[in-house]
Amino acid sequence: MDFFARLWATVSKILPFTQSKPQPVVIEDLPPGRMLVSQRAIDGIVGFEISSAAYYQAKLERPSWPGGESGVTIGIGYDLGYSTRAQFRADWQDLLPSAECGRLESVIELKGTAAKAKVAGLRDIRIPLLQAEKVFEVRTLPAYAKRTRAALPGCEFLPADAQGALLSLVFNRGDSMSTADSRREMRAIRSIVRDCGWKTLRNDARQRVLDDVAAQIRAMKRLWDPKKLGGLHARRDAEADLVKDALRVYQLGELVVV
Repeated sequence: MDFFARLWATVSKILPFTQSKPQPVVIEDLPPGRMLVSQRAIDGIVGFEISSAAYYQAKLERPSWPGGESGVTIGIGYDLGYSTRAQFRADWQDLLPSAECGRLESVIELKGTAAKAKVAGLRDIRIPLLQAEKVFEVRTLPAYAKRTRAALPGCEFLPADAQGALLSLVFNRGDSMSTADSRREMRAIRSIVRDCGWKTLRNDARQRVLDDVAAQIRAMKRLWDPKKLGGLHARRDAEADLVKDALRVYQLGELVVV
């Protein structure tokens, strides 16, 4: 029986009861590269990337530069500084005119001040929210789920809120496990998740694992000045809270396979 057949078997058993009482949902053996995350976590990613639909339409519908070491960014957190030409074409060529794709391609892999210098020349390009959402849901989230599972082996066994928080973390910070001091906490999370033996643990031990992961996420705030990058502090706290409180009962409707 394949994964989706097993998923429906689980769904069909608990559907009659979901109207009266939340039921635990446990899905084993996700397909390679996929994650089971909560809608709460996905909403958090979108919220931190675009704030709201109104804000997107007012401020982010056209290419922007978020600052720091970011590249020119389009859609829902789609950073061209960290994309490749092949990936960009695969994700956007069916949604944007060829000429606009070519212009955006010219800033791929540019980061920091190099990207800042180019963004003004691209501000006539408009990407409606519906197009941004399509790329985010169909292309971006699955790609980052694959990267998250590769970077943090064992994360697919964690509760859905915790999986979603780690997806958010990799979406925002990338998947590098270099020896740089700035990646210290990412390496620590990898070790915790990989080595904890989640499937064999009792709930009290599982909670300690989640607390340890949450503490490492909060510890990352050392990297950014809260007066200049307070949004990153808020995002790390939100992700840590998701992880810390992830050992809960989930309702079927709040689970998403990405």
